[in-house]
Amino acid sequence: MLAIIIFQIIDVNIEYSTVYGFAALIVKEALTGLIIGFFANLSYYIINFAGQLMDMEIGFSMVNIFDPIANVQTTITSNLYSYSIMLMLFVTDMHLYIIKAFTDTYSIIAVGQADINPNLYLLMVDFMKNYFIIGFRIVLPIFAAMLIVNTILAILAKVAPQMNMFVIGFQLKIMTGLLILFLLTKFLPTVSGFIFNEMIDMMKAAIYALR
Repeated sequence: MLAIIIFQIIDVNIEYSTVYGFAALIVKEALTGLIIGFFANLSYYIINFAGQLMDMEIGFSMVNIFDPIANVQTTITSNLYSYSIMLMLFVTDMHLYIIKAFTDTYSIIAVGQADINPNLYLLMVDFMKNYFIIGFRIVLPIFAAMLIVNTILAILAKVAPQMNMFVIGFQLKIMTGLLILFLLTKFLPTVSGFIFNEMIDMMKAAIYALR
């Protein structure tokens, strides 16, 4: 639908000789759109990665639910952050920016002029670096809190060995994790900023790599 609407408002000079040329043109344009969309969507998976690490520390990793957006099984915190980021996307009108970005690609990459560069995998390599950096920046408060909790439990285990640290630790980690998640709610704009900036950078890199 977006392609049909954009086609009405841009100047398109399509040249092809045979049906096979027309088919090749359609395939090239489809691949161009898929590549740009794929690299933009990659940033969304940082949230899944961060959420799974959080749940591993808190103790929620055993509970998996279906994420209809990513079409994968994911953990509770991962799903919570995914919907929160999606909400921030609509609240901040980021979805309009994405639509405008796709529209502007026609002025940078003319129809039929895309160059499918085999070095696109270098973008994926660069993304993997940012994938782990941004993911660990999101998880860092939970890591710090759980480190303190584990230190306290280790001291209690030496001071009072008759206490069952497994039972106490499991409940303490869950309560601490929920408290930290509640306190981190006000930092959702910052987290969404990490994701949106990465999404913008990946879209720009993919567009200029296809020129």
